[in-house]
Amino acid sequence: MKICIYGLGAVGGLLAARLACSGARVSAVARGATLEAVRRDGLTLIDTADGQARRQCVTLAVSERPERLGVQDVVVVAVKATGLPDVAHAIAPLLGPHTTVLSAMNGVPWWFFHGLAPAYASMQLQCIDPDGRISAAMAPSRVVGCVTHLSAATPQPGVVRHIAGNRLILGEPAGGADTARAGAIVEALRKAAFEVDEARSIQQEIWFKLWGNMTVNPISALTGATGDRILDDARVRAFMSRCMLEAAAIGARVGLPIDADPESRHAVTRQLGAFRTSMLQDVESGKQVELDALVGAVLEIGRQVEVPTPNLDALFGLAGLQARVRGLYGPPAVG
Repeated sequence: MKICIYGLGAVGGLLAARLACSGARVSAVARGATLEAVRRDGLTLIDTADGQARRQCVTLAVSERPERLGVQDVVVVAVKATGLPDVAHAIAPLLGPHTTVLSAMNGVPWWFFHGLAPAYASMQLQCIDPDGRISAAMAPSRVVGCVTHLSAATPQPGVVRHIAGNRLILGEPAGGADTARAGAIVEALRKAAFEVDEARSIQQEIWFKLWGNMTVNPISALTGATGDRILDDARVRAFMSRCMLEAAAIGARVGLPIDADPESRHAVTRQLGAFRTSMLQDVESGKQVELDALVGAVLEIGRQVEVPTPNLDALFGLAGLQARVRGLYGPPAVG
């Protein structure tokens, strides 16, 4: 199986390195300093998840031009949501008639409603795919979804550090993971030493992960606080809970109920300690933030199913204004 990783960031780099170490035929689309480093020195994985630092280096074909890599069996899209328009523009040379796109991203993806109940299957998200180019380039029928429960970082170009967690959840948008294409990907990832669960509903898994990320990420970007300090503030934690209750009501309306309360989800987040969210790291690095995928999409779904979202509106407004002042976010997509 030929596997191409589109985006050698923290998650994409970890997937590429582990798959290559397991013997898979791996290539990658990268650019800039990462492309130069991997061409020169290979891709280095430093695994510190068990408290020890083990270093491995792999060589793989890498290019900024997908046409040089050719048609693949699987393309893993592991870019930030803000990078999806660029992927849609360039991905075609990697896709043959039977190529699967494995979506391994945070937030609500472009294919989210594909496979849900007919009443919601036709819903579209303007803040994610406003002109339909992403869905046209990567048809939802090609997609297998992946939710990542792990932490990784890129301390320098061409180097990935695995910090914690090893769990991936895979599923078909129409439900389950018992298709031949999903099974082949699950087998490859397990061979690469990932813990892989097969989801009955991958959208349910996406929504539950988002339920925690959609508050702590923008609040950390606004305040500069680590996760522990955010949860230690009773007023902030209560505000987060109100936001989460609104999101839970939206999920229930579209057939994705959450069988948990906000405090139990906060307890899971607290286990991560003094972590710096990906959105905080993006703000500190001067990168575009994923507000639309993490919060804007939730608001847009809420409007379509007529669930009031006053707390989420406030969070999105404040985080969006702060990001626009820094030049890290475009005009408001939801307002």
